[in-house]
Amino acid sequence: MAEQLGGLADDRALLGRTSTAERVSDILRSRIAEGFFPPGTRLSEDSIGGALGVSRNTLREAFRLLTHERLLVHELNRGVFVRVLAVEDVEDIYRTRGLVECAVVRGLGEPPYGLDGLAAAVEEGRRASAEDDWKGVGTANIHFHRELVALAGSARTDELMRSVFAELRLAFHVVDDPKRLHEPYLARNRQILQALEAGDKAAAEKLLAGYLDDSLERVVEVYRRRVTGTP
Repeated sequence: MAEQLGGLADDRALLGRTSTAERVSDILRSRIAEGFFPPGTRLSEDSIGGALGVSRNTLREAFRLLTHERLLVHELNRGVFVRVLAVEDVEDIYRTRGLVECAVVRGLGEPPYGLDGLAAAVEEGRRASAEDDWKGVGTANIHFHRELVALAGSARTDELMRSVFAELRLAFHVVDDPKRLHEPYLARNRQILQALEAGDKAAAEKLLAGYLDDSLERVVEVYRRRVTGTP
């Protein structure tokens, strides 16, 4: 916990003079997504509030916002914890991803598309894999899909999927073999990018739909074994 709190203290400067619960929740959301606070971790009001230099009321409001986003849970007489997803949660996350991400690709206008963000995420994944940084590959994968959603040009869709991707990271953090989980999607992300570069959104959507189906099966298999002990 000392290491995590030290990282939060570094983020204190981000709050500036206009500290708000929303900014605190942004910091904590990022830290949860990055795995600084793994699923099941109890979040101490005193320690986190002290590290960020915010009041108890501000921190509680930030906790409330993240609870609404399903990243935290409040347990009576025990405190606030980073949520541990159920298998059904993982399945619902992928159902939402399929509905939104495929619709974004299907709704693209005429090419060319603004693909710099997607290309950067593919390169980020390649660099991370070359360094044998498989958690970094997972982060790059999230960045790829976030940039894909951004092609819709919709702030509301971006906001919706920000929470969905943060929840997805909760599942990734309990996986004991991130290389096996993430490695297959390096090439598949590149294939989706190439289809969009060619202006073939129908092919890109087909690739994406297959990708999400296969990813759901793989994540649920690993997650069920890791969380429930089911072989």
